[in-house]
Amino acid sequence: MGISVETFFLNPDAQGTLQAQIQQMIAQGILSGRFHIGEKLPSSRRLAAHLGVSRITVTLAYTELLANDYLTSRGRSGYYVSDNAPVPPAYAPPPARLPDTVDWPRAIARSFTGGDTPTKPGNWRTMRFPFIYGQADPDLFDHANWRLCALRALGQKDFASLTADYFDRDDPLLVEFIARHTLPRRGITARPDEILITLGAQNALWLTAQILLNRRRRAAIEDPCYYSLRDVLAQRRCHLTPVPVDADGLPPQAIPAETDVIFTTPSHQSPTTATMPLARRRALLARARELNALIVEDDYEFEMAFLRAPSPALKSLDREGRVIYAGSFSKSLFPGLRLGYLVGSEPFIREARALRASVLRHPPGHIQRTAAYFLSLGHYDAQIRRMRSALHDRRQTLESAVARHGLTIAGRGVYGGSSLWMRAPEAIDTARLALALHAEGVMIEPGAPFFAGPDRPTHFYRLGYSSIPAARITPGVERIARALANSA
Repeated sequence: MGISVETFFLNPDAQGTLQAQIQQMIAQGILSGRFHIGEKLPSSRRLAAHLGVSRITVTLAYTELLANDYLTSRGRSGYYVSDNAPVPPAYAPPPARLPDTVDWPRAIARSFTGGDTPTKPGNWRTMRFPFIYGQADPDLFDHANWRLCALRALGQKDFASLTADYFDRDDPLLVEFIARHTLPRRGITARPDEILITLGAQNALWLTAQILLNRRRRAAIEDPCYYSLRDVLAQRRCHLTPVPVDADGLPPQAIPAETDVIFTTPSHQSPTTATMPLARRRALLARARELNALIVEDDYEFEMAFLRAPSPALKSLDREGRVIYAGSFSKSLFPGLRLGYLVGSEPFIREARALRASVLRHPPGHIQRTAAYFLSLGHYDAQIRRMRSALHDRRQTLESAVARHGLTIAGRGVYGGSSLWMRAPEAIDTARLALALHAEGVMIEPGAPFFAGPDRPTHFYRLGYSSIPAARITPGVERIARALANSA
């Protein structure tokens, strides 16, 4: 029995070459059980005409599947599913299972659910007006050179970096680039034993909290702040003091006397985007010295300074080793990369390295080496320049549209960034507003999860512009303004 040519079609959104797509399509048909052993495939000529591709493309796909024993050739008769093709396992749904007898609320010693970190909708890419923060724009990412760097990292020369268990070490090329190129741009000097590669900034903050805090110690955080940081610290069960920020970020004298660790985002306060002036940075260091406290600096988005050069990092002003610095490539490249770094005094990094080794050993060597090539060959700097230019144009478009429709900006980055912190009338609940806008293909980020405490303001929201084309910003803002007017 032959397999109908009508069962084959190419997905217009699929990745890879046409040959690879055809191979995958046939292999999946066999592995899923749709194509059975001994069934005949359409001729290469007929399948090529049906799919609208060249015959040689289909022939090469068939030849590769033949080599992998998915198909067999019977002379002039054609191609058939091989007798040795992988047979899909027979699947029989199990009978209805009785309810667990385990008392899970009692069995679970600590709960990690129910925090403030919201779940972002997985379908945001299908929305026409995604004012989402921190996601990659495929039109701005250098796919071609990233792929070439990944292929180079798979080569024989880099076999050790690909396959080795680094355990408590990192890719030396990546560490060297961070030490010699990335950190000096922030005014920071560090030796390799003062740098640790992490699975993004989130992992860096988690490692830091685990090492520096316990139930007896107190942490001061900004209010509002990055909600995932607050979740991390709540799970640590330390004493937690939210300190309200102002137009210049975290006010040093508002930090309570018993504080052990201060968490701050001085370059782009999260989420208000306020930039801490140099004088306040010095005052914050003085306050930390007075309290004998440590400072954890999350220096996210410093690369997105398209208006003017960013201020030096707080870490660059530190002469006592009080500042632990967290950086990330996930915002400037793509979130799924999950690659960041910690910079601190050697005793701290030694403990962080040991903790990382016991939890996840190390970030994958291939990812580290690919990033090292992408950075060192200049592709990263070229991409940052493209992103800065695009974000500058989008920021101007967004601010013009916001002003035209009478919306209120509560905070904007002095040097740039990729979002605006917005304020709606106090009677507006932006969580409900977001639901109403979702039906119109508009995504905004409600602001309440950024605040601590039970009485959180509900009338703030964030508009990210890193993933929305400039042409769609104005009509998107029009819909936001209309929804706000209808909610008033």
